[in-house]
Amino acid sequence: MTKWPTAGLGFGGDYNPEQWSPDVWDEDVRLMTEAGVNIVTLGVFSWGALEVADGVFEWAWLDRVIDLLHRNGISVDLATPIASPPAWLHAAHPGILPVNADMTQRRPGARDGWCANSATFRRYALRMTKELARRYAAHPAVVLWHVGNELGGGNGRCYCDESVTAFRAWLRERYGSLDNLNRAWGTAFWGLYLTDWSHVPAPRGGETHNPALMLDYDRFCSDSLLEHFRAEHVVIREFAPTTPITTNFMVGPHQDVVDYPHWADHVDVVANDHYTNPSDPLSAQDIAFCADRVRGMTPGRGPWLLMEHSVSAHAWYPVNRAKAPRELIRDSLGHIARGADGALFFQWRASLRGAEQFLQGMVPHAGPDSKIGREVRELGAVLARLADVRGSTVERARVAVLFDNEAGWAFSRGLKPHKGLGYGDEPRAWHRALWTRNVLADVVSPWADLSTYDLVIVPTLFLVHDECAARVASVAQRGGVVVVTWMSGIVDPENAVRPGGYPAAFRDLLGVRSEEFFPLQPGERGRLDSGATFHSWSELMDVTDAEIIARYAGGAVAGGPALTCRAVGSGTAYYVSCALEPASLDEFVGQVLDDAGIEPSGGGAGLDVVRREKDRTVWVFALNHGDEDRCVTVQGVELVTGEAVDHELVVPGHEVRVVRQTR
Repeated sequence: MTKWPTAGLGFGGDYNPEQWSPDVWDEDVRLMTEAGVNIVTLGVFSWGALEVADGVFEWAWLDRVIDLLHRNGISVDLATPIASPPAWLHAAHPGILPVNADMTQRRPGARDGWCANSATFRRYALRMTKELARRYAAHPAVVLWHVGNELGGGNGRCYCDESVTAFRAWLRERYGSLDNLNRAWGTAFWGLYLTDWSHVPAPRGGETHNPALMLDYDRFCSDSLLEHFRAEHVVIREFAPTTPITTNFMVGPHQDVVDYPHWADHVDVVANDHYTNPSDPLSAQDIAFCADRVRGMTPGRGPWLLMEHSVSAHAWYPVNRAKAPRELIRDSLGHIARGADGALFFQWRASLRGAEQFLQGMVPHAGPDSKIGREVRELGAVLARLADVRGSTVERARVAVLFDNEAGWAFSRGLKPHKGLGYGDEPRAWHRALWTRNVLADVVSPWADLSTYDLVIVPTLFLVHDECAARVASVAQRGGVVVVTWMSGIVDPENAVRPGGYPAAFRDLLGVRSEEFFPLQPGERGRLDSGATFHSWSELMDVTDAEIIARYAGGAVAGGPALTCRAVGSGTAYYVSCALEPASLDEFVGQVLDDAGIEPSGGGAGLDVVRREKDRTVWVFALNHGDEDRCVTVQGVELVTGEAVDHELVVPGHEVRVVRQTR
C-alpha cells in the first residue's frame, strides 16, 4: 500500500522560488509555517533554471530551497520540470514543438512546447529526470515525485510527421492488418481504402474526417502521453524505489484531454487539478461532480490528492471574478469532503510577471494581511484539526453515474444530429439533480464494478462495449434500478453505428426502439403529456416491451412515447428519450430514487452533507452554499468551531462545519 506523503491532510501548493530573490525565500518559509503548510510542489517550470545549457546543470539554488523547507518541517513534492523546455533546447531542436491540426507549428515562448512522440524531446527529458532523481531521491524532504504538469494540457494533440509515424505503428499493433483497419474504419465510404500503412492519415486540416479515425487518434494521443509518463516513472524508480510517483490530472465536467481512468492504475497517488469557471452559477456542484469523478477512478474509491485549485481569481476566462469571502475555504473543504486527503493550490506566491500574473496565490499581490491571506491561515488551522480524516473514505454511494472519455470523444467528433451539445452536459445535469437532493453518487467508468449500486444512471453514453452494456443490464436483473438516456449505446468501440434502431446496445434491456432523432433548435422547448418540459432532443420511438410513463404532447413526434419503464428480473429499467429541463429532471429523479429506495443524506436544498468514515469514526461535512442558515440533525464535536453538537447543527450561510462522531 502506498504511503501517503503527509502525516495529516496535505496543505500547500506550487512553490516557484526561482521567480524570487533568495531574501524572499526565508519570508516564504516563515509564512508557510504560520499558515500550517506541510507540503509544496517544487520545480514544475524550472528546467531552464536547472539546466542552463545543454548538459550544464546548476543545482545550488534548488539545494538551498529544499534544505530550507526541510529544516522547517515542510515536505517536497518534486516535479520533473518538463512542462517548459528551455529556450536553448527549442533553438537547437525546434522540431520538438507540437504541430497543430492545420499544420502550423507551435512557437517557443509558452509552456507545453513539446511533442510526446518526439524522440529528441524524450531523450532530453529523461536525462533531466535522471539527473534530478540522482541528486534528490535520497533527500528526506522529498516525499512525492511529480512527473511533468497537467500532461496534455497544452500539447494533448500533435500532428507532426513523427506523431503520424507513431500513430501508424500504434494502429498496426491494434489492428494487425490493413484489412482489419479498413473494416473497422469503414473506408469503403467515400472510397477511402488504405492499401499501404504509409498512406494512413492523421486527422489534419479542416477536412471532414472519418469519425473512427478521429477516435483512434484521440486514443493514440492519450497513450502517447501515458507512455512518456511511464518512461519518466521508470527513471525515477531507479533512484527512488519506494517514494510515490504521480502526475496531476485535469478531471473536469466534460471529456478529458487524455483518458484518466485508464491512467489511474499507473500512478501511486491519484492527483487532480480543478479550477471552477467564474461564470458557472453552480460552481459548488461542479466541484462535487469532478470530485466524484476523481474518487470514481481511484482504486478502492480511496483517498486522492487535490494538487491544484485557486485561492481566488483565475487568469484564463473572459471575466475572472475573485472568490467571495469564505468561498476559498468552502471550495477546499468541498474536495476534502468527497475524498481528497489534501488541498493544494496554484500557487504559493502570486507572480508579478508572466502570463498568469493575475492568478492570485496563497500570498496574493496584496500580501498576507488580506482576505486571501487570512482565509489561507484559517484553512490551514482547520485542516490541522481535521488531520485524522486522512486515510478515511467517503461513505458508500448507492448511486453510480456512468461517464467515459472515449464516449465523450466519439460524441463530440464528426457530423452529429445536434452539434451544439457537449458530452458532459447530460451527466452533469443528472448529477446536479442528485446533488440538489443530497444524494451521493460515484461517477465511474462503464467498466467499473457496478455490483454495489442500487441505482445506475447512463447519461448519453454514446459509445459502449458489449461487456459494459451487459454489466448495466445485470444491475436491473439483480433488483437494482437503471436509467438510460437518449444518445446512449449508439455506436460500438469502433465508432460504428449499431444497427436495428436506437439505443441499440440497451434496446433489449429497455424494451424500446427509436427510429429517428428529432433534435430541437436552440431555444426551442417541448412538453410531455405529464407536464414535463424538455430541450435539445426528442425521438420517434416505439415500445416493444415496456410501460409508457409519458408521451410527447406536441411537435413532429406528438403522441409518441417519451419516457418508459420496464420490469427486468427483480429490478427496473427506465428510458428517457429527451433532454429534460432541470425542474422536470429533478421531479423524475425523485421518482426514480423512490423506486430504488434511496433517501437523501439530510440537509435539504442548499446544504451539501457528505460523510467520511474510518474505523469507528465518522466525519460529517456540511457545506452551506446559500445565504440562509441551514440545519442538519447530527451529534458530536464540531471541528471548525470546536463546539459540541447535541442534536441540531446550524450551518450559517456560506460556511462549512465538520462534526466528528464515534460509532
